[in-house]
Amino acid sequence: MNWNQLLSTKRFGQEDYYKKRDDDRSEFQRDYDRLIFSAPFRRLQNKTQVFPLPGSVFVHNRLTHSLEVSSVGRSLGVNVAHRLKNRSIETPYFEEIGSIVSAACLAHDLGNPPFGHSGEKAIATYFSEGNGMNLKAEMTEEEWKDIICFEGNANALRLLTHQFNGRRPGGFVLTYSTLASVVKYPYASIYSDPKKQKFGFFDSEKADFEKIANELGIPNSPENPNRFARHPLVFLVEAADDICYQIMDIEDAHKLKILTSEEVKSLFLGFFSPEKIARRMETMNMVTDVNEQIAYLRSSVIGQLIDECSVVFAENEASILNGTFNSSLIKQLPQHSFEAYKNCEKTAVAKIYRSSEVLDVELAGYKIILTLLEHLVVAVLSPEKAYSKQLLMRIPEQYETNAPTVYGKIMAVLDYISGMTDIYALDLYRKITGMSIPTL
Repeated sequence: MNWNQLLSTKRFGQEDYYKKRDDDRSEFQRDYDRLIFSAPFRRLQNKTQVFPLPGSVFVHNRLTHSLEVSSVGRSLGVNVAHRLKNRSIETPYFEEIGSIVSAACLAHDLGNPPFGHSGEKAIATYFSEGNGMNLKAEMTEEEWKDIICFEGNANALRLLTHQFNGRRPGGFVLTYSTLASVVKYPYASIYSDPKKQKFGFFDSEKADFEKIANELGIPNSPENPNRFARHPLVFLVEAADDICYQIMDIEDAHKLKILTSEEVKSLFLGFFSPEKIARRMETMNMVTDVNEQIAYLRSSVIGQLIDECSVVFAENEASILNGTFNSSLIKQLPQHSFEAYKNCEKTAVAKIYRSSEVLDVELAGYKIILTLLEHLVVAVLSPEKAYSKQLLMRIPEQYETNAPTVYGKIMAVLDYISGMTDIYALDLYRKITGMSIPTL
């Protein structure tokens, strides 16, 4: 891979359309603006990140998480461009790496359904364990694997590129480079790791991703010809996400009193050498507000991780470009920082992700999503029934419920459900089950 081809302003769906611009925004900044003003991005404000919403203490939702990831991603991109500019001085748009990564970070969670990862699990298990199992014979192997391993990452690319009813070709019509930077797992569901079940695009978007990869010169993986290599900037998007969710979940847990102040201070100070700890303590103790002390340490940790991940990327540029770098940037951090990161991860698994607050919202979300699927799948497959007709009238026309294949109909249902906010899903669940009746 080479930077000249990887950084492209060509727009998906408008490949042959060019227009002279009258302002100074770059095409990648336009991607950012297009995403941040979109309805799917706005809806992230009412999608669970980890903790229940909204609560008396405001913690992160998908929207604030995405904004913070975008901020960290921009810093990573700017740092990398600065470190590598002497090596790629003739490359157009090299100074725009920060803008590309920032836009891709905004989009990275757009495909996630309501209620966090429990929403993904509920969709997958409805088809792999529930009544949806009966549909297996109606689909190809690739189509079936898509839905029994439903993946928010793949759904993000579908949302960004799919032409929904009444919408323009190309979906969001983003640049090829921004789209490629979103695809963390550049392979189809049938080639995913059986243990992790992660993949980057559905069978319905396979041709679209191949088109993007060919345009940008992204080859098949040297180790697995059934997979593509990652676009290099994916590593920066992934690092920004890793940094934010791990560190911000710890801070949120402190605000919710799941972790004590001393626990959090110890975790954050663990990232620094003894000399740096003394300086951090001195600065931290300039204020007496504990939340401000935690916020200062959090910002210091994020700043250090940005610098260290930028160094890792620059040092491994050659292997990243030839597709042989098979690690996250976080895993290649200096030993001291990596051990501190793992300590945060262990604490999060033990005390945060298994806390009653988190488990309760996951259990509720699981039930809500399963119930919606039960009703909506029957409706799209049996549209002639009286109840189905009423229920289908609730689904916006942009979703292709009358698609010619079973796979297409199911994907329309998943498009509808995954686009819901937590509140919308709960409200529809209550109405479908008769728990809530509108007042006239």
